Amino acid sequence: MFIPSFPPVLALFEKGPFAVIFGAAAIIAFLIFFTILIKFFGIWLQARTAGAPVSLLNLVFMRFRKVPPALIVNSRITAVKAGLPFTTDQLEAHFLSGGDITHVVLAMIAADKAGISLSYDRACAIDLATKDTGKTVLEAVRTSINPKVIDCPNPAMGTTKITAVAKDGIAVNARARVTVRTNLDRFVGGATEETIIARVGEGIVTSVGSATSYKHVLENPDNISKLVLEKGVDASTAFEILSIDIADVDVADNIGARLQAEQAEADKQVAQAKAEMRRAAAVAVEQEMSARTQEMRAKVVEAESEIPLAIAEAFRSGNLGIMDFVKYQNVNADTKMRDSIAGNDDEGH
Repeated sequence: MFIPSFPPVLALFEKGPFAVIFGAAAIIAFLIFFTILIKFFGIWLQARTAGAPVSLLNLVFMRFRKVPPALIVNSRITAVKAGLPFTTDQLEAHFLSGGDITHVVLAMIAADKAGISLSYDRACAIDLATKDTGKTVLEAVRTSINPKVIDCPNPAMGTTKITAVAKDGIAVNARARVTVRTNLDRFVGGATEETIIARVGEGIVTSVGSATSYKHVLENPDNISKLVLEKGVDASTAFEILSIDIADVDVADNIGARLQAEQAEADKQVAQAKAEMRRAAAVAVEQEMSARTQEMRAKVVEAESEIPLAIAEAFRSGNLGIMDFVKYQNVNADTKMRDSIAGNDDEGH
């Protein structure tokens, strides 16, 4: 077996195998400590010199907990320099829960400098609530400090104005600009901007609809803002409405006149349908009377067919003589001649 020739190693082998194992363990421990020292010494020294000390052992354990030590240390340094003494445990807990500690720290600093009361737990709750919405707790705090303007309706929805109809039937197009700021106390669980837009739009329709004439709306558009603000449209939302400004109002269409014209056309069609029903009933009655006339004529023909039988019976019974029958035929011939002459005269006329 090959053994190095330098004295310390030879000395260990001379003392026995346990001494060799102990020496090897000491060397390994020294190498591990030296590696850790090289890897985390810069972060540890940065935290120490910045006044936000973190123990070297804690930095090592952060790595085992899959927490980036540099992120935790830099966030704590930023907070401590701003006068917010967060602990590494607080920052680690929020990071492990899926939050963004950088935004939380910056939001807390912005709120503290602006004099806004915001606790660390509420900031973390807001950050987690906005995780999948595309917004951040930092944006919420900035909106609370610097109010923003919301267009109503939202142009992104493809509509630029809200149409409402006054009592005189004239439609009015209106567009409002709502100035809001974040209400941090109601941000978690509060309704979003879409609710604000919907409620303001409803208020505009109600205000215009209660106006006697569209002229009143054009003359006093501020009445719309007053009515909408009185309705408290920001209740249970994540925002506080500071003002509602009517940016544009114009006349759209005479809805009342168009509705009346459509109603008149509908009434005309109903009247035509009823008249057609009456005409059809009259035609039916006429056909019924014609049928009854034909029926009566058939009865007359039936009665006339019995006359020759009656004459024959009169001959057999001796009640009618030959001269009487001749006279009857003469009278009948005279009648037919007169009818024929009368018919010809009518045709001449």
